[in-house]
Amino acid sequence: MKRRVSTHKSNQRWKRRFIILLFFGFCCGSLVLLETQYCKIKMFALLSPPFVQKPKIAFLFIARNRLPLDMVWDAFFQGDTEEKFSIFVHSRPGFLFNKATTRSAYFLNRQLNDSIQIEWGEASMIQAERILLKHALSDPFNERFLFLSDSCIPLYNFSYTYDYIMSTSTSFVDSFADTKEGRYNPKMHPVIPVYNWRKGSQWVVLIRKHAEIVVNDDTVFPMFQLHCQRKSLPEFWRDHPFPVDTSKEHNCIPDEHYVQTLLAQEGLEGEMTRRSLTHSLWDLSSSKDRQRKGWHPVTYKLADASPMLIQSIKDIDNIYYETEYRREWCTSKGKPSPCFLFARKFTRPAALRLLNMSALGAVQ
Repeated sequence: MKRRVSTHKSNQRWKRRFIILLFFGFCCGSLVLLETQYCKIKMFALLSPPFVQKPKIAFLFIARNRLPLDMVWDAFFQGDTEEKFSIFVHSRPGFLFNKATTRSAYFLNRQLNDSIQIEWGEASMIQAERILLKHALSDPFNERFLFLSDSCIPLYNFSYTYDYIMSTSTSFVDSFADTKEGRYNPKMHPVIPVYNWRKGSQWVVLIRKHAEIVVNDDTVFPMFQLHCQRKSLPEFWRDHPFPVDTSKEHNCIPDEHYVQTLLAQEGLEGEMTRRSLTHSLWDLSSSKDRQRKGWHPVTYKLADASPMLIQSIKDIDNIYYETEYRREWCTSKGKPSPCFLFARKFTRPAALRLLNMSALGAVQ
C-alpha cells in the first residue's frame, strides 16, 4: 500500500515538473518569437523612410450656403495622395455640410462653427476672411492660404496647382495703386495714408507670415469697419441699373482693398507676387446680356462652357495694370507660365459640363 502511494506521489511530481518545463519552454519560445518579430520590425523601420508631412495648402471657401461645384472640387482633390491640403468653408451661420448638402466626402463637416452673415460691399466680407485664416492657422502644416468663392473652378490638376503655388516663397496678391475709383475715404488719414491705398482681387494666396498679419491686425481693419462702407442704393435703382459714375453708388468695397492696403501699410509688397491666380472677366463692353453688366464679373453659363473657353483662359500669360502702366508677365520656377490656376464665375451646369468634357485638370 505504501509503495502504491509513493508511486502515485512520484507520478504527480513528474507531471508537475513536465508542466513546468513545458510552460518554461513555451515562454522561451515566445520570447524568441517576439525578439525575431521585433528585429524584423526594427529592420523594416530602418529601411523604410519615416513619414514626413509635407507643407499643406489651406483651401478657404467663402460660400452663401452649400458649394454648388463640390463635385468639380471632389475630382480635383482626388489627385492628392499625400495629404497636402486642408479645407475650410465659411457659409451662413447654422449651415452644415453633411450627406444631405454635399455629395463630396471632402467637404463633410468642413463648415466653420463661428461663421457670420456676410453682406456684399461691407466689412463683414473681410471679417469672414479673417475667421477662415484664424482656423486654418491652427494647423501648423498649413503654409499657403488660398481664398476661393463658391463659383470658382480649378483649371489644372492638383499636382500642377500645388507645385505652382509652393514653388515661390511669396504671396500671390493682385495689388495696384487705386487712382481712379475715388474709394479712398480721407477720414482714414493718418492711420491709412493715401499713398498706401491699394486695390485688387480678394482671391489671394497668402504665405503663413502674411496670414498671421491679417489675423492679428488691429489697426487697418477697424478703419475699414468705420470708413469703408457701402452706400445705400437710391430708390428705384433697378430702373437705372447702369449709372455713369458708379462711385455715387458705392464709396468702398472692402474686400477689394483690405489685404492689399494692409500689406502695403506693413511694407511687405516686396514679399508679394502682385497678381491673382484666379481669373475673372470684367471687360463687359462686348456683352449684349444686360444681366451681365454692372458691378460683378461675367457669370459663365451652360452655353458658354467649352474647352475653347478654358484654353483661352489658360493661354493668358501677362496682365496689364493701367493705373501703374505696369505689365506683369507670369512665371513659375523662373520660366514663362500661365497666369491663372482658377477661374470664376461658373454656374453648376457650366462647371459640370466642363468636368464631363474633361476640359479641367489637364496640364499643357
